[in-house]
Amino acid sequence: MRFYGIALLTGAAILGACGGENKSADSTAAATPAVDVSTQSATTPAGGAATTPATTGTMAAAPATGTTHQVKMIGDASGYKFEPANITVKAGDAIKWTMVTGGPHNVAFLNVTNAAAKSQLDANMSGAKMGELSSQMLMQPNEAYTISFANVPAGKYDYQCTPHAAMNMRGSVTVQ
Repeated sequence: MRFYGIALLTGAAILGACGGENKSADSTAAATPAVDVSTQSATTPAGGAATTPATTGTMAAAPATGTTHQVKMIGDASGYKFEPANITVKAGDAIKWTMVTGGPHNVAFLNVTNAAAKSQLDANMSGAKMGELSSQMLMQPNEAYTISFANVPAGKYDYQCTPHAAMNMRGSVTVQ
């Protein structure tokens, strides 16, 4: 009986992986509008009402009130990089990281030792996350993740793409 259960699960997994249309990365990127996954923070439990996380720990997320800067996430023959890798923003600005090629990519902040900065930055990382100070993986071209730097104390915040950190896909955000 156990054999049939394993065979059934294996067959279902194989069938689930099949299907869909094969498209080239170029045609998918051109046809797919940018989707900011960080703004998709509402979740709907099975049979329940939608819930939206408003706070992380004791900090409330602070919406951006200034400029939204753009950073591209690129992986190609020349290497893996953020473009620009190092960026300076004002308190209240936001950064929108957009996956261009070579994904999956994410944004994971490193060594944030100031407790207030860590809490506020984590709270401002809305939507699905992989963990504390780590955005979800962006899998498709034009997917984006926006982080507000409102109420984040001035300082330098180093970040990396977790899957490509060994390939030096790193950067820093300086908040003024």
